[in-house]
Amino acid sequence: MRRVLVVRTDNAGDVLLAGPAVRAVARAAEVTLLVSPGGAEAAGLLPGVAEVLVHPAPWSGDAAPAATGDAAAALVADVHARGFDAGVVLTSFHQSPLPVALLLRLAGVPHLTAASTDHPGSLLDVRLRPPEPGDPRHEVERQLATVAAAGFPAAPGDDRLAVRRPLPWPDLPELNATHPATAGTARAELNSVHLGAGRGGGYVVVHPGASVPARALAPDHAEAIVKALQARGRRVVVTGGPAEAGVTAEIAAATGALDLGGRLSLAELAAVLERAACFVGGNSGPAHLAAAVGTPVVSLFSPVVPAAWWRPWGVPTLLLGDQDAPCRDTRARACPVQGHPCLSGVPADEVAEACA
Repeated sequence: MRRVLVVRTDNAGDVLLAGPAVRAVARAAEVTLLVSPGGAEAAGLLPGVAEVLVHPAPWSGDAAPAATGDAAAALVADVHARGFDAGVVLTSFHQSPLPVALLLRLAGVPHLTAASTDHPGSLLDVRLRPPEPGDPRHEVERQLATVAAAGFPAAPGDDRLAVRRPLPWPDLPELNATHPATAGTARAELNSVHLGAGRGGGYVVVHPGASVPARALAPDHAEAIVKALQARGRRVVVTGGPAEAGVTAEIAAATGALDLGGRLSLAELAAVLERAACFVGGNSGPAHLAAAVGTPVVSLFSPVVPAAWWRPWGVPTLLLGDQDAPCRDTRARACPVQGHPCLSGVPADEVAEACA
């Protein structure tokens, strides 16, 4: 069987969106997925991936590491030793595939495909064009088109996000001691859901954070949303990464919601999302993870990137937020307007009603 290196160096959500393209390649080849550290957990969840390579890519991300000769040489040697038959570089519309394509050429990868604005010289064998403004295709569709151009069409209808199963259910006895607002109930509540309440059990996951601050919910807005959901009889679970644990703890203390901030691996978060009735959050990796496990999404989507390209894919979704705000399509990392009105202007009651 052919050996193909697929490259997607970015955050977890970007890697999850590459999942259908990865599966298309895996129909005809053994896939090694090259990712940056921020995408490593997501890469391990993707069906069709035989091996994951992790490289701190200096060409990708806003907090990219410094480029060093030693790191580049190590990647070239690692790729060369595996003897790949081809490579496909998947990028977002604003990223160049050429830095990694140069390294893969030096590593002896004989056939490379990617989308590139700049002329690739001898670095690519198949060059697609990145999307122009107004292109209606979602990121998933673009990446499927890239691997199809490399000779790996998807199976008919196989364009949904997916994760490997079974997913591990979190074992969190320390929650009782750490979070007084849920003392005596946290473990019992989680296990009751695990043992059969399922999606009909009614809890909603609220995830206020995002890797880009302009796409996150303001903490007071997230708190109001939790309270509006509770007023409608919903149980609420608040989630977040380690850097967001302080925010989720404050929301939980003010509302009595179950706080899982900073306490879940990505696979455990997927298990919690799979059993939720609904996910509420911004444009983030967890929103795409919710889509990957089939959970409906209420997306408070900041318009700094086009919703048509990055909305949750393949599940029932209600998109909220002012998509014509002045920051539209700016790719801004921080909201330039006091109070983050494009998202915070959405009434909490409207969000809770959307979940219903």
